[in-house]
Amino acid sequence: MEFSPFSTVTIPRIRFGAGTLSELPALVAEYSERFLLLTGGNSFVQSDYWPRLKDALLEQGIVFAHSTIEGEPSPQRVDELVTRYHNEGIGAVVGIGGGSVLDAAKAVAGLLPFGNSVLDHLEDVGKGLPYRGPALPFIAVPTTAGTGSEATKNAVLSEHGPNGYKKSFRHDTLVAKVALVDPQLLEACPPALIAAQGMDAFTQLLESFVSLRANPYADALAWSGLEAVAEGFMHAYAGGNTPEAQQGRAAMAYAALVSGITLAQVGLGSVHGLAQPLGSLFPLPHGVACGATVAAATRINIEVMRECLPQSPALAKYARVGRLLSGKERLAEREAQEALVEGLERWTEHLTLPRLGQYGITQADIPLIVANARGNSMKTNPVELSDEAIAAIIRARL
Repeated sequence: MEFSPFSTVTIPRIRFGAGTLSELPALVAEYSERFLLLTGGNSFVQSDYWPRLKDALLEQGIVFAHSTIEGEPSPQRVDELVTRYHNEGIGAVVGIGGGSVLDAAKAVAGLLPFGNSVLDHLEDVGKGLPYRGPALPFIAVPTTAGTGSEATKNAVLSEHGPNGYKKSFRHDTLVAKVALVDPQLLEACPPALIAAQGMDAFTQLLESFVSLRANPYADALAWSGLEAVAEGFMHAYAGGNTPEAQQGRAAMAYAALVSGITLAQVGLGSVHGLAQPLGSLFPLPHGVACGATVAAATRINIEVMRECLPQSPALAKYARVGRLLSGKERLAEREAQEALVEGLERWTEHLTLPRLGQYGITQADIPLIVANARGNSMKTNPVELSDEAIAAIIRARL
């Protein structure tokens, strides 16, 4: 094992385990007696957890304002919330929901002390003004297992359409003070959401594991997450309240959390490079974009490395993951790589992940997608891909 120099980034204080949602009132009280709570539009506030949480907050004398995030957050929605609550004496922000809710809450927490627009700081499309913080204390409570936003410093905001984009407002001070991960909150997730979010978490772990910036610290975390996916993903997808399903949901909640930590440490790869234009130019959910393309992208990466970078350590890592998912520890390296791709293709079919063409993407759109696929994620892909190689990934899933 090589120990080249590496550095780490800030991670939240983590509270993980079934039933930990009950700790939220006490955690909030550590930071403020008045906070802003952001949730999704329906699922959490229609669950049995919502009235119990409200009662517990009232018992502790904690006052909160409540707003919702519908779909992926836009810069305009973040600005609306900042304008509305800037002078309301808010001392902390709590996000309870999927990645979109957590990203919005993270951005709002960063801007509430100042009252300015997120476009002042949004990378590439904003004014380019440096953000120095401090942000309000932010507590992240994920109700899905996919993006790992509870552990990252970037809030991803979106504009959809022909000139659409997905860009980040990011800074170390935006990292959540606490990531409260309660696997019981995944019980309400429908199978399609478990499938898409789980493929996102898996992809983030795999891409971190083979990243150009990979290091032993991030590798150890990524591998533990990959083991959790291998053990629990299909049990979580099957659903129900059996012990296997409950353990599966816990495994995926852990995998998603760890994927957020590892992507923040070492970056991602070609799947997430493609997910940016696929999700901003078309009405394609992020997890679906990842799940639809990860098998093809992995195959293309392996093929290009075999030809151009046969000594790349990523090839051995792909083989290691192939042995893990197939359960065949004695596979030779090339056979194990093939087993990984074949396993991912089977997952894609079993989870009934849609093809890209179902979202209106055609051959004619490929040049535009390729032109917009070379963001930060593509820079840490284990091998540089040509435009034709990127196009081949898209064509394989039309």
